[in-house]
Amino acid sequence: MNDFENRWLAERTRRHFFRDCGVGLGSIAINSMLGQLQAGELPAIDPANPMSARKSTLPAKAKNVIFLHMAGAPSQLELFEDKPKLREYHGKTPPESLMEGKRFAFLKGNETLLGNQREFDRYGECGMSLSELFPHHRKIVDEIVWLRGMTTDVFNHGPAKLFMNTGFQAPGRPSMGSWITYGLGSESENLPGFVVLQSGPRGPRAGNSLWASGFLPTSFQGVPFRGKGDPILHLRSQRHHPRT
Repeated sequence: MNDFENRWLAERTRRHFFRDCGVGLGSIAINSMLGQLQAGELPAIDPANPMSARKSTLPAKAKNVIFLHMAGAPSQLELFEDKPKLREYHGKTPPESLMEGKRFAFLKGNETLLGNQREFDRYGECGMSLSELFPHHRKIVDEIVWLRGMTTDVFNHGPAKLFMNTGFQAPGRPSMGSWITYGLGSESENLPGFVVLQSGPRGPRAGNSLWASGFLPTSFQGVPFRGKGDPILHLRSQRHHPRT
């Protein structure tokens, strides 16, 4: 191999390789996806109408999905996650064994722990632990689903909300609503399939990344609805750009 060939190979990047190689990464991906589409493993999406309703392989029961992200609600420690050990340390500094080798944002190391002061008991045949703040739920505890499989070490507001809505603590992943819309489509021809209703004066921490489509097409991102002014932004023509 001569010097020219050595220099040519050294200047080649992975992007050049995937572009110029005989099969091509894009060809590999599209062939795989086409195979999954034929096998019914992926939802068939019409490029001209990406929001069209998908045909389900199973009988559909749910007509709509309403997800309430109650930022600012009482802590799970006061609702259904009793921590007896934490109550033992109420008003005390954390033990050294707990803090050794760890760093926490906004904490200096001299803070005291706050234990739960609510009364807890177990209810229903499932034995769900509920606090005194749930008097009604005690009666229906066996009729609703309690999902207790999510854990995370993310505790700051923005990353924690991202984790809750996308499953990852950094932006760039599709939100839950985007995945649902991608998989089910929408039967509505006049409204977006995935809409977002916000509360509060400034919106949630982490902003629109909480309902973004990530690496999915932007057709599947959430559309915020507003209670004042134009319900949807950027649809009304500006006064200096009238329609003709």
